[in-house]
Amino acid sequence: MIKTRTGALAISALIGLNLAACGSSKSSSASTPSSATSAGAAATSKTATTPPSGSGTISGAGSTFAAPVYEQWASSQSSLTVNYQAVGSGAGITALAGKVVDFGASDPPLKEEEEKEIAKNGSPAVQIPMFLGAITVSYNLPGVASGIRLDGKALGDIFIGKVKTWNDAEIKAANPGIKLPSTPITVVHRSDSSGTTAGFTGFLAAVDPEFKSKVGEGKEVPWPTGTGAKGNAGVAGAVKQTEGAVGYVEQAYALQNGFTYASIMNKAGHWVLPTLQSTSAAGEGVKIPANLGLKVINSPSPSAYPITSQTFIVVNKDLCKAGTPGGAEAAKGVARFIGYGLGEGQKILAQADYAALPGPILARSKAALSSLQCNGSPLGG
Repeated sequence: MIKTRTGALAISALIGLNLAACGSSKSSSASTPSSATSAGAAATSKTATTPPSGSGTISGAGSTFAAPVYEQWASSQSSLTVNYQAVGSGAGITALAGKVVDFGASDPPLKEEEEKEIAKNGSPAVQIPMFLGAITVSYNLPGVASGIRLDGKALGDIFIGKVKTWNDAEIKAANPGIKLPSTPITVVHRSDSSGTTAGFTGFLAAVDPEFKSKVGEGKEVPWPTGTGAKGNAGVAGAVKQTEGAVGYVEQAYALQNGFTYASIMNKAGHWVLPTLQSTSAAGEGVKIPANLGLKVINSPSPSAYPITSQTFIVVNKDLCKAGTPGGAEAAKGVARFIGYGLGEGQKILAQADYAALPGPILARSKAALSSLQCNGSPLGG
């Protein structure tokens, strides 16, 4: 269940300090993941050429999975500063419900209780799909290249502690011809409330009944083994420092760290590596619910990478009635930022190793943007 508004206030100090600290600084690298991103224009005062709306500063918090993209998009804005804190999907939704930020960011779709909590601000919750990304199973195994084959059962057994070494018979059976070492496996998982965890455990729960019964799925689960780390960056750091380690991280973090990662068996029975093409394939033909709370995990597409996640920006439908912290100008800025992401932003996603939305999903996202309001007046889109 979503934390209460009191819970939101408990994290507001941390977010507030981070927002104040990073202010309006520009990122030096649009594709570099970070645990606390902030980028935007250097403009600090309005002039005659300043756009009439959507300028100033907006704040957001949530998904670490999405952070590299939001940093990239933010650096492309003029006269709009975007302060985004990569604190995890769960904390981002709590911050939105508590009116700590102007927008939240979450990878899993909202649960009914989360929608109700956000609506207490005085306006319904709106979740807008923004893009897709692969969750890699990255490993630190010197001398072994990318592409170790892991089906759902073997992967589930690793993450419940049943498979303890890299040369276990269960792994060897799927990898004939590969010399696997007897190195002990060190499992690394997220310690915070995480959309990446929700996507990863959602896949394992769908394909491995034992994992589903012992661990389940969600943003926070009772891991029976391994060590926890905060954020995608934290898991990546732990994997990088530990020989024999395996962890689940978004592809941009895996690539930045030069990780090797596994080939996973998809729903059609094919071994698939995470690539831009296989990630895009996961969104083809997906069912789009009325509230846009779609899931692309474990796609039936023959060419899809199965551990692919969607990510959302979440706002109240009428940002001004809901009391968005930045007021009417921030509401316009949020709509402008989302509009950029669903327009020009889709064209540059590949630079950060994420996939654009398929046409049908993108059309629904743009319609949701067009529905956003400030005190009953359309914000545009």
